[in-house]
Amino acid sequence: MRRLAALLSATALFAGAAHGATHEVKMLNRGEAGAMVFEPAFIEAEPGDEIVFLSSDRGHNAESIEGMLPAGAEAFKSRLGDDFALTVTEEGVYGIKCTPHYAMGMVALIEVGSAANADEAQAVTHPGKAKAVFTGLFGELQ
Repeated sequence: MRRLAALLSATALFAGAAHGATHEVKMLNRGEAGAMVFEPAFIEAEPGDEIVFLSSDRGHNAESIEGMLPAGAEAFKSRLGDDFALTVTEEGVYGIKCTPHYAMGMVALIEVGSAANADEAQAVTHPGKAKAVFTGLFGELQ
């Protein structure tokens, strides 16, 4: 985790204004919203911004959800227990899950620019508690 932070700091120094903002998301066993959460679970970003998922607790990852990516965005899946950096390039909403804790509601939503694919993303079905969590997160869209 420290190596990733150092790498991000060095990248920011050399990239200057050409690099977008960096948003940090913790992957937690317990957070303000309860057990098995991304914190924050809703992120507003702009194209070119970087979303850094920090493995604050082992056993978590960040994975895109099929049907919840903007056109042109590539699916991704990080390794369990590893920090992961995602540069968002396409406008729309990105649905994220922690693979082992998806049904427990460990999901996140990233809004990049306009939420052009929001209707398609909202139509995706989710297991267990993830459905209720996404209902709340979609309520945050601009």
